[in-house]
Amino acid sequence: MKLSNRARPSTITRRDLPEALIPEIPTTHVTDLQPAEPKRPQRTKWAWAVATLVGVGFWRPGSGTWASAITAIAWWAAAHYLIPVRSQWIAATVLVWAIIIVGIPAAGIVARESEQEDPSFVVIDEVAGQLIALIAVPLRWQSVILGFILFRVFDIWKPPPLRRLERIEGGAGIVLDDVGAGLYALIIAQLLVYWRLLH
Repeated sequence: MKLSNRARPSTITRRDLPEALIPEIPTTHVTDLQPAEPKRPQRTKWAWAVATLVGVGFWRPGSGTWASAITAIAWWAAAHYLIPVRSQWIAATVLVWAIIIVGIPAAGIVARESEQEDPSFVVIDEVAGQLIALIAVPLRWQSVILGFILFRVFDIWKPPPLRRLERIEGGAGIVLDDVGAGLYALIIAQLLVYWRLLH
C-alpha cells in the first residue's frame, strides 16, 4: 500500500515577499574592507631639524659624540678663517646663548612629539655644551681635541649637580645638564691655560 503523496512546500523566494518584509542588507564598499592607515606622528620640522642637528642625532653609534666632534671641527674652522682672534670668545658666547635659546624649546617639542623624556637623537644639547668648552681655548688642534675630550668625559660622568639639572622637565632638562658639563670642561681648560699647560 502506497502512502499518499503530501504536497511539497513551495520554495519561497525573495521575489514572493512584499518589499516591506525584505530586510535591508547594508552594502559594504571595497574601501571599508581595507585597514585604516595608522596616523603618523606629527613633527614640527624646524624643531626636529634643530634638535637633531639636521639628522646627525640619528647617526650611530654615539650620536652625541658625533655632534660634539662636528661642533668642535666647525668651530675650529670658523674661528680660523672667519672670526678675528680678539672677537672669538665674544662670538662663541653669543652663539652659545643663541643655541640655548633656540635649543631648549626645540628639544622640548621633539621630546613631546616622540613621547620620550630625553631622546638620544636630540643632540643640540651636545652642540651647546661642546661650544662652551671651547670658549677662549687656544685654537691649536691639540687644544680643541682636549676640549672635546673634557666635555665628553663630563657629559658622560655627569658630576653633581648635573644629575639634578637632568631631572628638570622638558627641553630645559635636556639641554642644561650638557651646558653644565660644558662649564666643567671650560673651567678645567682655562686652568690649564692659566698654568700654561695649554697654549
